[in-house]
Amino acid sequence: MTTAPSRRSVIRLFVAGTASAVLAACGSGRAEAKTYPVRFTDAEWKKRLTPKQYVILRKQGTERPGSSALLNEHRTGTFVCAADGNALYSSTTKFDSGTGWPSFWQPLPGGVATSTDWAAGYPRTEVHCTKCGGHLGHVFNDGPKPTGKRYCMDGDAMLFKPA
Repeated sequence: MTTAPSRRSVIRLFVAGTASAVLAACGSGRAEAKTYPVRFTDAEWKKRLTPKQYVILRKQGTERPGSSALLNEHRTGTFVCAADGNALYSSTTKFDSGTGWPSFWQPLPGGVATSTDWAAGYPRTEVHCTKCGGHLGHVFNDGPKPTGKRYCMDGDAMLFKPA
């Protein structure tokens, strides 16, 4: 017979997981220096990005659903990181998820990485840029075939480059 973990041990795991996720997220802290080739100080990021981009990419914020111009972008091309131009998604993998955020069923090879995000109080899979570590959104397992994934991205974290 197994026993349930105590409330205290669950809280300790939650706090430890949160601390790990914060250190690994958005290219902040020690993870930035070791992991991401594009690095700037916080002050430099603020100068390089718009206020909305900064909050999303560097502070794990999100935009209001339905507010992104990229939600209705249907031309052929590539969605790139607004912070560094890293190619993230092909327009051929974009779909209307009905969520109010640009969604894709597959990233471009080497464009994104994932980590565990505890900010909502439970684990979610955060998606970030492999070049700068910037927060892009989250990935869920309720997308269309062939991958079954829904990469739900903040439009303000990306730019669109037409083909």
